[in-house]
Amino acid sequence: MIRIEPAPWESRWPDRLAMLVLLIGAIAMVGPFVWMLSTSLKLPADQYTRTLIPPTLTFENYTRIFEIMSFQTLLWNSIKIALISTFGQLLTCSMAAFVFAIVKFPGRHALFVLLLVTLMVPQQITAIPQFIMFKWLGLYGTQAPLYLPSFLGGAFGVFLMRQYFLTIPIELAEAARIDGASLMQIYWKIYLPLAKPALAAFAIFAFLFSWNDLFTALIYLPSDLDKTTLPVGLALFQVQFAGTWTIMMAAVLVSVAPIMVAFFIAQKHFIEGVALSGLK
Repeated sequence: MIRIEPAPWESRWPDRLAMLVLLIGAIAMVGPFVWMLSTSLKLPADQYTRTLIPPTLTFENYTRIFEIMSFQTLLWNSIKIALISTFGQLLTCSMAAFVFAIVKFPGRHALFVLLLVTLMVPQQITAIPQFIMFKWLGLYGTQAPLYLPSFLGGAFGVFLMRQYFLTIPIELAEAARIDGASLMQIYWKIYLPLAKPALAAFAIFAFLFSWNDLFTALIYLPSDLDKTTLPVGLALFQVQFAGTWTIMMAAVLVSVAPIMVAFFIAQKHFIEGVALSGLK
């Protein structure tokens, strides 16, 4: 039997150092969340205590946020808009990425570079012409401006999906074309099923961006609590209950819960999709 000697300590110190750095980083990331959870379970009189374990454990803060403000309506609006936006992004960006990765046409690379250049254009620059357009269409004061732009694609999603599509062997598309399949059939029946990891990763990015979008919601739905999203409600909530950190932390935890659930459900595909697409 061959006995494998353990590596000497000197050869393992880079791994130990890396693990130590990752551990410190994990504590730094988890620490604020643990403090937020602890504060949300405290009574208002105990909110400034330094103990992580609440002196008196209570869930009253979570029930109060639904009594004080129409939190369930804000939550539903955010979920609905985020899901529609995510669907629009997945559909249009995957189609555009498929064309850039598979279809050969003159100026393909130049057009793709031009698309990537739009990533450097701040959202605030396009806000005014976009507002004028939606105002002219009579959509101001509705939820449509919050999800309609998602059906026009986006440079980040096209780039992410294109990088993944390039890892799929082109011979699959060529064989399908020989068998008489159309481009739409190749996209729908071959490339989309194989791109589930990239779709899951991009879905989380798109859902997260739409969920946290305060800027657009403030422009088109600044104060209508029956139509606006959760970030606007939290901003109003903060003004109304400034200093009452127990209720504020409960509201924030409720707002981040859907994102955490979505990530834990799709974390395997998310990590695989990001790794294979080459995104850093």
